Amino acid sequence: MTTASDSATVEDTVENDEEHEHISDWGYVKVALLLAVITALEVFTYFESVVDWGKALVPALLVMMVIKFGVVVAYFMHLKFDSQVFTRVFVAGLLFAIGVYLAMIMAFGFHPWEIFQE
Repeated sequence: MTTASDSATVEDTVENDEEHEHISDWGYVKVALLLAVITALEVFTYFESVVDWGKALVPALLVMMVIKFGVVVAYFMHLKFDSQVFTRVFVAGLLFAIGVYLAMIMAFGFHPWEIFQE
């Protein structure tokens, strides 16, 4: 049987859980616009007639990928407002994925150190 003090404690706990800081709807629109701009820049890299990226193409795309990953994870997966443990898990996964990706593209002939030799 519950008493009045027990039910008050449960209600306080529920209210405290809901007090996490989140961004407003306009904040989500701004994040979506930022992601749209970065995606447009990624698509823009494919038009060689406008800008020839040369050897900087892969590093530029990797940087844009990391930025988009960070923004999506921070805001849409709410990691910005949760424990840092979750953020570290996602960053570790991202670093591992980038390492595997770089190993794969180096196996096919792309060597990052060649960018700076020209």
